[in-house]
Amino acid sequence: MLVRDILDKTNISFSFEFFPPRSEKAWERLFQTIADLMPLKPSWVSVTYGAGGSTRENTHNLVVRIKRETDLTVVSHLTCEGSDKKEIESILANYCDNGILNILALKGDPPADERKNESMCSDFVHAVDLVKFIRRYFPEMSVGVAGFPEGHPDTPNRLKEIEYLKAKVDAGADYIITQLFFDNRDFYDFCERCELAGIRVPIIAGIMPVLTLNGMNRMAEIASGSRFPASLIKSVVRADIDKYVEKAGVHWATEQVRDLIDNSAKGIHFYTLNNAKATLEIYEALGVKDSKQLSD
Repeated sequence: MLVRDILDKTNISFSFEFFPPRSEKAWERLFQTIADLMPLKPSWVSVTYGAGGSTRENTHNLVVRIKRETDLTVVSHLTCEGSDKKEIESILANYCDNGILNILALKGDPPADERKNESMCSDFVHAVDLVKFIRRYFPEMSVGVAGFPEGHPDTPNRLKEIEYLKAKVDAGADYIITQLFFDNRDFYDFCERCELAGIRVPIIAGIMPVLTLNGMNRMAEIASGSRFPASLIKSVVRADIDKYVEKAGVHWATEQVRDLIDNSAKGIHFYTLNNAKATLEIYEALGVKDSKQLSD
């Protein structure tokens, strides 16, 4: 099913994100995680893509396996940094041949050893170029793009940031999935600025619970610019050991989700880190057995 059709038919969507494993043992653990989460009846699941397409083959294998072995709708991330049109066309044609018609179109980062190579060849300068390419050559696909409630790390001008996002929507993007955030006021402000700019597609909120102190530090590094509210930091530091840090982080994320539901968010996207436990606990704390109870 196309994500754009799912969004048309549901009041609020709930989706889960996974990343491709690097070992056989990790593959089996991931599919156990997927099995554990399937009773929650997600609207769809997505699979990430490494810098410069470094996990491209694993991403493709995981997406195809999910498609073949489950009844889940699956979205494949696709980055265009350092890629030419022939390469991207081949990937998309392969996805179509396997019945995979949902793409999250991203610019992506070049591989670490090539980030300083300004002459790196690419037919796609920005994600908008990838959206245009998909719309032109694969119009049957549903395309999502990324949004940044706390600001795009490469675009300090917040006016330009929304302008660039609108260009992706005008090029044919069906929906927006945001990067993680910890203060819902950032999300609501982002949605309001999108509306003022004439962006009318559904905006889906990205949620990732803090589970460990080290994990919070990694989030600060990876999601450049992430803002941790003082009250969240206080509760995490007070928890002291990871067992209680996880409880504090899951509680915070649960209250974020509860507030988003109460304020009619169009969708919630859980960054699972290939682990079912936190997502299951959020659903339990919300008092629901699956997404259908929340989306009807």
